[in-house]
Amino acid sequence: MKEQPPDKQQQQREEGRPDPEELLRRYSLRDSDLEAPPLTTPATPGVGGQTTAQTGGYPHRRGRLRVYLGSVAGSGKTYAMLNEGHRRESRGTDVVVGYVETHGRSQTQAQLGDLEVIPRKKVTYRGVTLEEMDTEAVIARHPKLALIDELAHTNVPGSKHAKRYQDVQEILDAGINVVTTLNIQHLESLNDLVASITGVRVRETLPDWILDQADEVELIDISPYALRQRMKHGNIYPPERIDAALNNFFREGNLTALRDIALRRVAEKTEAQLQEYMTEHGITEMRPAGERVLVGFDARPHTREVIRDAWRLAHGLHADLIAVTIKPEGYLAFMSKLIGFLKFGREAPKYREAALRRLEEHALLAEDLGAEVIRTSSSDIARTLVKIAHERQVTQLVLGQPARSYWEELLRGSIINRLLRMSTDIDIHIVPRSTEE
Repeated sequence: MKEQPPDKQQQQREEGRPDPEELLRRYSLRDSDLEAPPLTTPATPGVGGQTTAQTGGYPHRRGRLRVYLGSVAGSGKTYAMLNEGHRRESRGTDVVVGYVETHGRSQTQAQLGDLEVIPRKKVTYRGVTLEEMDTEAVIARHPKLALIDELAHTNVPGSKHAKRYQDVQEILDAGINVVTTLNIQHLESLNDLVASITGVRVRETLPDWILDQADEVELIDISPYALRQRMKHGNIYPPERIDAALNNFFREGNLTALRDIALRRVAEKTEAQLQEYMTEHGITEMRPAGERVLVGFDARPHTREVIRDAWRLAHGLHADLIAVTIKPEGYLAFMSKLIGFLKFGREAPKYREAALRRLEEHALLAEDLGAEVIRTSSSDIARTLVKIAHERQVTQLVLGQPARSYWEELLRGSIINRLLRMSTDIDIHIVPRSTEE
C-alpha cells in the first residue's frame, strides 16, 4: 500500500478541525493582507447607466478595531495602548499615534517615548483655538496601526465629525487598524444606570454598537483599593483635585459597581464572539467552561421559590439552568400512595389531581425562566439526580427543604441525606421552606 505523506496523515487524524493556513487565507489575516495598501474603489454609476472606476479611494479591507476598556479614568488604558504600540513597532509594524491625552501624568508621558505622533489639527471656535486629531493626516500617512485615545470624545463644533468614534470609523474604512481606549460609563445604554450609581450624568457617550462591532475588547482591570491608592499618590489627578475625587466619583462603592459593569460587559462580548465562532465552524455543542445549575422540582407549593432561587443562582453565574422532575416508581410510588391515603383518606385522589396541576404549573414556570425541563421516572430518585447531573456536567444542584414528617422519612427515606452521602463534585443548595407551609 502506498504510504501517505505525514501532512495528509495528520489531516486524517484531525479530521473536522479547521486548517490554520486556510483560516488565515479566508479571513485575510496574513501579514501581507494586513498591509491594506490603497486600492481602486468600486465602480459607481455614471452618465447613461455606465460605470466609472474611482481611484485614490479606500481599500476593500477594513481595519481592525481593538478597544481597551476600563471601569474609570486612571485604570491604565492609555498606558496599555502605548505599550501595545511599542510592542508592535518592535516587531516591525508601522505605528503612529493619532491622538493621545496624557493628562499630565508622568508615567504615561514617559510611555509615549519615541513613537511617531501625528501633529494635531488646530480648530478655532468662538475665538478660542483648540486642538483635535487630524483625521485626514492619519489617513494620508496610512500606517498599519494608529493609536487613538478617548474614543468617546466630543469634537469641537465645526469639525468634520461630531464625535471621535466617527473619525475612527473613517480611519478604519481606510484600511488602518486602530487601538483605542474607552471607559465603561461612556456607553449610551448605561447612561442612566451610571448616573444612578455615581450621581454624575456623563455627557460624552457613544452608541453601544461601536463596542459590539469591535474586533477585540480587552479589559484593563484594577481593584477599587489599588485605584484609590493610585489617586492618593497623585498618579491620576493633580493634588488640588484628589480629595474631591476620592469623596465623590471615586468612592469605593462607585468604583466597585463600575468595575462589575465593565466585567459583565466584557463577558457578554466574549460570549457573543464564542457563539459567532461556533456558528461559523458548525459547532453545535461545546463542553461548558463555566457553571451549570440543576434544580429538582415537584408538586409542593414551596417549589416555586426553589425554581426562582435556582434561576437567580444561574443568572448570577451566567450558567445554563436545567429543571428536572422525577416520578417515583416501584416501592417509592406505592409508599407515596399509601402516605397520601393515610393523610387525606377518601380525599386523596382530589389532592393527587391538585398536585399534578401544580407540577405542570411549576414546569411551565421553569420554562418561562428559560430552563430546560426534563421529566423522568425512577425508583431511586437520589441516584437518578446524580446521574443526570453528571451527564449534563452540572456544577450546582438546587433542592427544596424536605417537608416530610419523621415517620414519612422512615418509610420513604431521605433524598437529601442520600445525596450528601454520595461522592460527587457538585455543590448542593437547599432552599428553606416558608413558615406557612
